Amino acid sequence: MQLVKVGLCAFGMSGKIFHAPFLKEHPGFFMSAVVERSKEESKEKYPDAIIFRSVEEMLRYADLELVIVNTPVQTHFAYTKMALEAGKNVIVEKPFTVTVAEAEELIRIADDQNLFISVYQNRRFDRDYLQVQKILSEGILGNLKEVEIRFDRFRTTPSGKDHKENPEQKGSGSLHDLGSHLTDQATQLFGIPERVFADVFSMKGEEFANDYFEVLLYYKDHLRVRLKSSVFTKEDHFAYKIHGDKGSFLQERTDQQESELVAGAIPVYGKEWTRPLSESDGLLSYLNENSETMKLSTQSLPGNYMNYYQQIYEHIVFGYALPSLGNEVVKNMKIIEAALESAEKGKIIDL
Repeated sequence: MQLVKVGLCAFGMSGKIFHAPFLKEHPGFFMSAVVERSKEESKEKYPDAIIFRSVEEMLRYADLELVIVNTPVQTHFAYTKMALEAGKNVIVEKPFTVTVAEAEELIRIADDQNLFISVYQNRRFDRDYLQVQKILSEGILGNLKEVEIRFDRFRTTPSGKDHKENPEQKGSGSLHDLGSHLTDQATQLFGIPERVFADVFSMKGEEFANDYFEVLLYYKDHLRVRLKSSVFTKEDHFAYKIHGDKGSFLQERTDQQESELVAGAIPVYGKEWTRPLSESDGLLSYLNENSETMKLSTQSLPGNYMNYYQQIYEHIVFGYALPSLGNEVVKNMKIIEAALESAEKGKIIDL
């Protein structure tokens, strides 16, 4: 099997949980370099990876085909540009960049260099989202009228992460962080909306970046899609509520890949590796051909972030379709920018 040499720009939570384990277990990747500015924590599990003290040093000396930019969002533009100019393909963590203008410049550079940028939209591989995708593909709900997608947490105290919570840092806050997942799911399922209206602010106070948002997307054919997130949600809601003229589907957010990886689970190449659900996590209610109401409890199938890396590998080696292209994800960023403008001005923004 052809080996793809990869360099990891950071070995914090993202590197340890979402990237390094999958690179190690996938037989087509070799993590040959990792940036750790002062520590050497990667040595225990990844002794073959050369440790560099800066991204610049890694790009200068490491033999790499693919670079993963998993540093704070405020550095995504600079490091991705640096990697592209060094002739490397790039996976960049979400959110892609701080601004649309930055993302568009990186896309131009990648095109000029005949390289690719893929944004790590891992939530496309969550079990709950895949179940929603499946139900919608069956058309059982008829013409869709109203959709709500939520990503809530209960994190009422500051995390101490300046790049995420300091309102003076551009790109900080929940709208860029969790909103990048919700806008991606909305555009994947329903396309680009015509207009945006939003409420975005900090429930913890003005000294913190936004930790609450409600974004309303206006689509043609009278469809409304609402994206919501709060850090003051102790009890779970249905994460997805989808209503059409023939029925409704409610889906819980039940994917546990992140928590299992944090607990030490090892992803497996080529098969499912997460724990199965013990009960149903969805409710489907619809009218059958005789206009009778049918109610079903549903259970989603396992998701797998390894499939993201498998698609990356197949693109590099076989030229197959690339997941979450930069020029596709930049559309999500336009929604985020429109939402911030809407919240500031208190009006609907046309896209």
